[in-house]
Amino acid sequence: MGTLATRPARISRVLPGSIAAEVGFEPGDALVSVNGQCPRDLIDYRFLCAEEELHLEVLDRQGKKHQVALEKEIDEDLGLEFETALFDGLIQCNNACPFCFIDQQPPGKRGSLYLKDDDYRLSFLYGSYLTLTNLLPQEWDRIAQLRLSPLYVSVHATEPELRSQLLKNPRAGQILEQLAWFQRHRLQIHAQVVVCPGLNDGAHLETTLRDLARFYQGDLPTVMSVAVVPVGLTRFRPAHDCLSPVTPAQAGQVIDQVTALQGQFQQQWGSRVVWLADEWFLIAQRPVPPAADYEDYPQIGNGVGSIRQFLEEFEVSADRYLQPAVTPSRSLTWVVGNAVEVAFQPILERLNQVGGLTVDLAALASPYWGREITVTGLLTGYDLLTGLSHRPLGEALLVPTVMLKPSDSGQLEEILFLDDMSVATVSQNLGCPIIPIEDSDSLVKICCGPLPTGTYHPLQSIPGYWTPS
Repeated sequence: MGTLATRPARISRVLPGSIAAEVGFEPGDALVSVNGQCPRDLIDYRFLCAEEELHLEVLDRQGKKHQVALEKEIDEDLGLEFETALFDGLIQCNNACPFCFIDQQPPGKRGSLYLKDDDYRLSFLYGSYLTLTNLLPQEWDRIAQLRLSPLYVSVHATEPELRSQLLKNPRAGQILEQLAWFQRHRLQIHAQVVVCPGLNDGAHLETTLRDLARFYQGDLPTVMSVAVVPVGLTRFRPAHDCLSPVTPAQAGQVIDQVTALQGQFQQQWGSRVVWLADEWFLIAQRPVPPAADYEDYPQIGNGVGSIRQFLEEFEVSADRYLQPAVTPSRSLTWVVGNAVEVAFQPILERLNQVGGLTVDLAALASPYWGREITVTGLLTGYDLLTGLSHRPLGEALLVPTVMLKPSDSGQLEEILFLDDMSVATVSQNLGCPIIPIEDSDSLVKICCGPLPTGTYHPLQSIPGYWTPS
């Protein structure tokens, strides 16, 4: 991996009314050092700024250096946001997993789609998964010193030979020793297992889950939770990758296998420890479990319980904001992946009970990825144009924000689908305004409140996410 060079941290936003705004910071300025130390990343920045007296070295947009001295409360934030959380560059993955989604994309798209991160800092800050295969000793030391916990770890298998085979990396077989390191240092992880039929399923999956569950016991569980996820394949994947998609029968077998283990772990340790991603139930055409089965939703960011959580949240939103009738009447189209079509029928039925409101659920497959069953977050602009061009859409198209990503330029007006098609392009080609929907509250408010006048507008505090006006 080698040592990465630290660059000045370029500022993307200055929060109004903050210390930084009062001092005169502007977007485009760059932070060079804090109290004489150059922060490598957002973690260093937060640690270094947890002082009452700060001396900052800053480069303005014209490249002129400034020295800024200030005093603040020890826990007071400066109010700066940065273009990236990593000022010394991304630690990239050195594995060659055949099921890696990055390698299953077409060429010629924006550069960020091909970055294979395996960075423990992004794992700590944002919950992205890493494999632990490329950490140098000094990075392990930093994790322990700064107590960077929990991290999110892609395990896939605990048998050394099998994990090395899956990741195409001989160092991958050290996973149990690495988990023991976390245990000794009283640090925690959330684990992920991507199941590939014929490779790490069946008896291998049971071994993996039992090995991981052993690290749950004790007053401070080392493995806080485990997500079991089906392999996702696209038509762009490399030839002869020895992978096959999960069939409904296989999904049912995994559900039964994991459910039995959940019962055992619940009896032993008072927690299920292991959870199944929603896709298993969708593939097997079984209902998703009740809310109580997800405990505190420890793997919600990994698609574990997101459908059930949305259903539960919608009931709350509907009780708060749903009206008996809307005036004037309106017709809207709500786009989702076809994997959730059956699960979301209760929501659709309740919305259409509102007088004057018609909501059509457009549950789409993804010809772009070559997937007959598609989760919402993978739908692309091409999929929307293909699936919606010849059907009436009403006054507006409701698009979940999980489908939208920021462009490499960082410009908020350049919000893209996964295939690099912009929201504006899709809206123009369909001849219909697009209203991004962030959650159940925004869904209900848009259905019953005044429609936004514009196509979309930025939620400035979360770059890359959009919300109705």
